[in-house]
Amino acid sequence: MNIQAWSSTISRVFFTLSFLFLIVAVIEKLANISGYTLVGAHYTPGRMLEFAAIMLLFVITLQLRNIREELRKT
Repeated sequence: MNIQAWSSTISRVFFTLSFLFLIVAVIEKLANISGYTLVGAHYTPGRMLEFAAIMLLFVITLQLRNIREELRKT
């Protein structure tokens, strides 16, 4: 596999994981309001949102890299 295939795969995985973290963070916050918890005291909903944002930052970086490479070809 070349670097283009790897970056595409990593980008898709991080994008999916970031949305999963977002969904879990929202559900966890709703559960915390009700007095329950899903993930215990290990991670707060804010921390999960931070993880989602970091992963999306990598996705954006990889996409910008791909755009730059496509512009250099032309």
